Amino acid sequence: MLKGISPLISPELLSVLDAMGHGDTLVIADGNFPAESMGENGIVIRCDGHGVPELLEAILKLFPLDQYVDQPVQLMEKVPGDTVATPIWDTYKELVAKYDERGDKTIGFLDRFKFYDETKEAFCVIATSERAQYANVLLKKGVVFENESID
Repeated sequence: MLKGISPLISPELLSVLDAMGHGDTLVIADGNFPAESMGENGIVIRCDGHGVPELLEAILKLFPLDQYVDQPVQLMEKVPGDTVATPIWDTYKELVAKYDERGDKTIGFLDRFKFYDETKEAFCVIATSERAQYANVLLKKGVVFENESID
């Protein structure tokens, strides 16, 4: 374990986050997401027993969102006609606002198949045990600027 780094961030995940460059994509997938088949071009890290919100917060503490795109956070939009409630999206808005001054303006939506296409190109897919539906999150990594604190 390390000081200042959540114990949810495994050594493997910490290494992946550090290796990612500006514009690289990370997907935090819910328990129903086909992570292994969608993450075929990158790395799949299993975080069984954990939910998306807790991992999202742990990652956002370390990971700048892309400052050069309007919506570096993408969620999977509901399939037309699906009436399931998505209160987890409100949690995501709160978490993103806590770590990015642009707040929920950074969040966009992709239809299911576009989300899958983006995932196939992702640097890493994190597979969680999240049970909420439509809980998948795609993050584009930003730049750590020279004058930013690293402590």
